[in-house]
Amino acid sequence: MILIGGGSRSGKSREALRRLRCSGSRLGFIATAQAWDDEMHGRIKLHREERGCDIVTWEEPLRVADRIRQDGSSYDAIVVDCLTLWLSNLMLQGESSDIQKETEDLLNATTNSPAEVILVTNEVGCGIVPDNALARAFRDHAGRLNQHAAQQASEVYWMIFGVTLRIK
Repeated sequence: MILIGGGSRSGKSREALRRLRCSGSRLGFIATAQAWDDEMHGRIKLHREERGCDIVTWEEPLRVADRIRQDGSSYDAIVVDCLTLWLSNLMLQGESSDIQKETEDLLNATTNSPAEVILVTNEVGCGIVPDNALARAFRDHAGRLNQHAAQQASEVYWMIFGVTLRIK
């Protein structure tokens, strides 16, 4: 498993696609975004066009671990873009989500997958303390998720200004 993190528009997705294309010919992409408005529909459309038709894409906002277990043996590599959107999807489900359990399940699926799994995540802890409880909970969950993913990853990269820095 490879983890690629950084801030917004730092080049994370571009780097993940570059690494994906170097990993074989059977390529998958798990998109966790949901289109709740026209602006997000446009973003998703642009990302689809960037990937092209040679990459199989699943739009999977919640059951990412299940998708990796189901299809990992059929692909050389799979990108999950991104963990923080997946986390927000879980949190918006309400109290029925056990974030720690879901995180462990996802990381177990990625580390046990026959496919190389490239996880993309946002670093959200470098800014100010959010002004509401939901945003603070998201920041805290994201920090723990990113720490656990980095511990289990074989390689970790930090993107800044479009430049890739190897951390691990």
